[in-house]
Amino acid sequence: LHCTHFLNLSLQFSSLPLLRSHRRSPPTTTAALWNRRRTVDCVTACSAEMATMGSLIGLVNRIQRACTVLGDHGGGGGGSLWEALPSVAVVGGQSSGKSSVLESIVGRDFLPRGSGIVTRRPLVLQLHKTEGGQEYAEFLHAPRKRFTDFAAVRKEIADETDRITGKTKAISNVPIQLSIYSPNVVNLTLIDLPGLTKVAVEGQPESIVQDIENMVRAYVDKPNCIILAISPANQDIATSDAIKLARDVDPSGDRTFGVLTKLDLMDKGTNAVDVLEGRQYRLQHPWVGIVNRSQADINKNVDMLAARRKEREYFESSPEYGHLAHKMGAEYLAKLLSEHLEAVIRAKIPSIISMINKNIDEIEAELDRLGRPIGGDAGAQLYTILDMCRAFDRVFKEHLDGGRPGGDRIYGVFDHQLPAALKKLPFDKHLSMQNVRKVISEADGYQPHLIAPEQGYRRLIDSSLSYFKGPAEATVDAVHSVLKELVRRAIAATEELKRFPTLQSDIAAAANESLERFREDGRKTVLRLVEMEASYLTVEFFRKLPTEPEKAADKNTPVSDRYQDNHLRRIGSNVSSYINMVCETLRNTIPKAVVHCQVKEAKRNLLNRFYAHVGSKEKKQLSAMLDEDPALMGKRDALVKRLELYKSARNEIDSVAWK
Repeated sequence: LHCTHFLNLSLQFSSLPLLRSHRRSPPTTTAALWNRRRTVDCVTACSAEMATMGSLIGLVNRIQRACTVLGDHGGGGGGSLWEALPSVAVVGGQSSGKSSVLESIVGRDFLPRGSGIVTRRPLVLQLHKTEGGQEYAEFLHAPRKRFTDFAAVRKEIADETDRITGKTKAISNVPIQLSIYSPNVVNLTLIDLPGLTKVAVEGQPESIVQDIENMVRAYVDKPNCIILAISPANQDIATSDAIKLARDVDPSGDRTFGVLTKLDLMDKGTNAVDVLEGRQYRLQHPWVGIVNRSQADINKNVDMLAARRKEREYFESSPEYGHLAHKMGAEYLAKLLSEHLEAVIRAKIPSIISMINKNIDEIEAELDRLGRPIGGDAGAQLYTILDMCRAFDRVFKEHLDGGRPGGDRIYGVFDHQLPAALKKLPFDKHLSMQNVRKVISEADGYQPHLIAPEQGYRRLIDSSLSYFKGPAEATVDAVHSVLKELVRRAIAATEELKRFPTLQSDIAAAANESLERFREDGRKTVLRLVEMEASYLTVEFFRKLPTEPEKAADKNTPVSDRYQDNHLRRIGSNVSSYINMVCETLRNTIPKAVVHCQVKEAKRNLLNRFYAHVGSKEKKQLSAMLDEDPALMGKRDALVKRLELYKSARNEIDSVAWK
């Protein structure tokens, strides 16, 4: 219905419903891409008619205030909305007349004065033209207080600066936001930055020179910043700190407006016409000359409006600057900047819209990944816990089944570790002729065997089979270690769990407790397999053994000794063959038992007891399990604030567009 309603509106505003209805972008289609291109084209085409100059600059003012409230005042990289907004930054060296220019534009004394660095925090100065009425000022940090005494404004700026920087001469990049409402101003926003300096004075750190330059550069580097470079006319323009910095960041001069102050203080017989007419240093925008109040006028509290009249008279009556008088003075500068700022804002609206929508999508996706806030009732908490368990169980099974790495290590235990352990068993030593003779003799006792040493055979086989218990238990333990590692990996890889460290620990403890039970079951099962082999021997194996005739190769030797040796060797060989047969059987059955008792059970019943345990907990206990990581909560809160900022900005643009 929302979209259908807007279809009936003029094509001029066809893009703007996207600002209101935009939430999460649907999958991109050809039509969607065409509509998006059409949106940007329409916004660009109709932006000149969207709003008046005041509403456009006021739009940026409101968004800037929202940025300041939510902690976005630049320096945050590509995601900073503040840096995407067009602004005018006032740059100049100390004693360049920067403060006097600002006061001339406003028509009021309101800035702190003194020696050294007076401006120690950026001052975002938002001027709002009113239709008559009393002039007043408001600070963003004191929204319910209206200042009509501009001496109090000066004091509040100084006090608010000290609140952040202390009573030292340190600087801070956290801006002060000041709005002035007056019939004597134009709609304009200026950012007053600390004056560039070359040396640190007493009480300042040695790094202050570079710190100030870094702060100023952070503002003027961004492509949407208009640079108002203030230079005193009674100094060589080639040595101007403001022009030097502007040249570095804006070599083409497209973003720079040059202002010459102190024209009335130049040496007699000299003038600045070459600079003002762009011959000495050319910019894309015209230079503007300013004549500020003298120190004597300031001391006498000469009215700023009277100073403006005096400035006009100076240029109109000047033989050097008379032909430029219509393009000189603080009033002309304010109008020039206001018109240019409005034009830049109008041109940047489409890219700002695109940036806002992109960031909203990214923040929404990140909040979905981090998880939304949880309901306070026990049912919602229990549902969340079970949902987290299911998410973990799903990732754990993916590790086992090959969707994620790690499960292959279980096969490595069966295919490499178990065979290697079986191969190392000491059967050669155990079935040596000496040990066979010893076991056979002990089994016969006082009565030697008559035909075949059956008791000796059984003792040799039993003692040999007992060696298989070690590799069998080692296989169980190795798979147990792999499963524990997969539990750890699954917990770390379950995005939904990252916000709940206590629940992570509870799930890990429950899973490992289950794995211990599965290991014990697996250990009992593989030992039974070995014991089963010892419980009943395969008779057919021995019935099929070939009989060898007794031969005496050496007549010098007694027949009885040769017979004894050959006989013992044959017994050892027969037992070895039987053990090899059993070894092959166990090599296949031990992995089956381990998978059945440990791996399959882990897939089926890893958290079954935990589910029953959680279901019996009270609300307070459930809340404790959902105790979130403070760092993650802080990250979510910051994202929510950014989302609030971008949605507020989108609504502001939307409201201006529909005026």
